[in-house]
Amino acid sequence: MKKPNVIWFVCDQMRGQATGYNGDPNVFTPNLDNMAICGAAFSQAVSGYPLCCPFRATMLTGRYAHNHSVKIHEDKLEPSYQTLADTFNENGYETIYLGKWHLAGFKQREGRVSLMTVPREDRFRFDTWIGYENNNSQWDCHLHGHEGDTEIPHFKLIDYETDALTDMALERIKARKDSDKPFFMVVSVQPPHVPCLAPPEHRHYQAQQLELRPNVSAKHEEQARFDLSGYYAQIENIDHNVGRIMELLRTEEMIDDTHLMFFSDHGDQMGSQGAFGKCVPYEESARVPFLMGGGQPMNYYGRAGKNDCLMNHVDIAPTTLGLCGIATPDWMEGFDYSHRRTGVDFADRVHQEPDSAFLQLIGDRESGYAWRCVVTRDGWKYAAVKSGHWLMYNLNEDPYEQTNLAFNTWYHQKRCELKALLQDWITKTGDDFPLPAD
Repeated sequence: MKKPNVIWFVCDQMRGQATGYNGDPNVFTPNLDNMAICGAAFSQAVSGYPLCCPFRATMLTGRYAHNHSVKIHEDKLEPSYQTLADTFNENGYETIYLGKWHLAGFKQREGRVSLMTVPREDRFRFDTWIGYENNNSQWDCHLHGHEGDTEIPHFKLIDYETDALTDMALERIKARKDSDKPFFMVVSVQPPHVPCLAPPEHRHYQAQQLELRPNVSAKHEEQARFDLSGYYAQIENIDHNVGRIMELLRTEEMIDDTHLMFFSDHGDQMGSQGAFGKCVPYEESARVPFLMGGGQPMNYYGRAGKNDCLMNHVDIAPTTLGLCGIATPDWMEGFDYSHRRTGVDFADRVHQEPDSAFLQLIGDRESGYAWRCVVTRDGWKYAAVKSGHWLMYNLNEDPYEQTNLAFNTWYHQKRCELKALLQDWITKTGDDFPLPAD
């Protein structure tokens, strides 16, 4: 029996709160919402490293950043590391990568990296790799790569990046309808990354109409409104393109044989906590959308919809393999959550799920800025820097993280418990980060 196909739709800098199914009143995401209802939605999913390059290395290797070569931004993932593509290749899959890569180690200061050529050996053994290293101009996107043995020189996408990459994906999905060989495809798009440009038909909200999160101060409101109006438009365009893929799978009668996984590498503060961008363990930066749809469940327990488990970046590769009935290689460090979609061994697997997730920023080598964080399934978060405790929140009572309990003496015992849990993660994963004294 032919194994199922898998498609990853990966976006950049989309925070988990910015969907209809997670309650954002400013954005219309009907296709993602349908996936959340009919598939599996991980509403508590986190980015274990809320920065592009380290996250992407982890999503492919299933290793924490301190256990692979991408420690900080623009580090290179060394070709000697095994990735998910290798495992799929070994199991008879065709492997296809389209879009943003950001793992070749090119530095922005060395020139426009979207016009640089990623060497064949740095494309990590995908059968087809048509992409770019990095680019922050959605209407000026250049791709290159290879398809089989054919090398493809640089060419410019004519349309908006997300639309054009989806067009390329649709063409290749349709061409493989009658293939005896299953495929693993990655569609990796830059939006909703800044600059917040989007096709005008998706710009449904003026800045003044938006409902801001309570943790956006008056000082940052103007910029937050301006940026978010475009950010939400980019997300609505992403939702539209996810819908295009799902529709093709339905019309080509491939939907029962194809798992579609949708997620982002990290979020964006967008003015929350007085910050813009990522790299912090606050909810807007660290929470990401994560959905699994398509793929006819084989032994389903009727648990479609939201799941409260803490899907993390190291879990993506093992879960992807699990959807295809492929065992997790011993070099992957994450947990396989595929039972949440397929129902296979559900009763046993659900009791093995982690009750917390480990997050980190290894930090710039010159400044030494770094932190480690643990988030628990019952709604607590604790983070420390090398010089001491940093933050602690009860997310059940304080979802917008407006009351830091890290230095509140009434919560000293809880802080000790969370610090001990974080130390367990540091020890278990082979990290060497020094936590502060109690």
